[in-house]
Amino acid sequence: MRIKILRVVAFALLLMNHSVDMKAQNNKGIPGNRGIEHIGITVPNLKEAVDFFENIIGAEFLFEIGPFASEDDWMKVHLNVHPSSKINKAAFLKLINGANLELFEYEAPDQVKEQPKNSDFGGHHIALYVDNMNEAVEYLKSKGIQINGEPMTMPEGPNAGVTWVYFLSPWGLQMELVSYENGQAYENTTEKRAFTPEKLK
Repeated sequence: MRIKILRVVAFALLLMNHSVDMKAQNNKGIPGNRGIEHIGITVPNLKEAVDFFENIIGAEFLFEIGPFASEDDWMKVHLNVHPSSKINKAAFLKLINGANLELFEYEAPDQVKEQPKNSDFGGHHIALYVDNMNEAVEYLKSKGIQINGEPMTMPEGPNAGVTWVYFLSPWGLQMELVSYENGQAYENTTEKRAFTPEKLK
């Protein structure tokens, strides 16, 4: 009987320690941080961009706001852009069951109109998880979207099993398709899991 009690106590202590560890992990970083709420992208033509994300990608259009401008330094202080910058319009969309997307159409005296490469500081891309890579690629091709090479599957390393390919929006925004139906190799060595959008019902 005493041994059983000791085992129960030991198990309870183990759970308490695990709870403390989880609380310690949750205390890292910004208090109350839940994760990415939206991604903001500046585009050359808002109407074109909304059409692409809504009708090609499948995002859900939510609403549009603007214009915004200021005669003082408000734009510089709050948005870190040239004081004379103007946001003609901005649109909010929901990317299926992932993050929201905020699209801006700006005018600015110092505006750089070239898309950054992945190798540039500030280089970026948006990756979309798909269930069937071949089907997704053929769909994009049928819509006239540029695919950068052919899909490839990582043969080794922690992300072995991931199939990916880059593609470009009509105005040159770098995007990616990813898929890993059987998971990634790193999952065999840790209980940690990267975020993956839930399968659509």
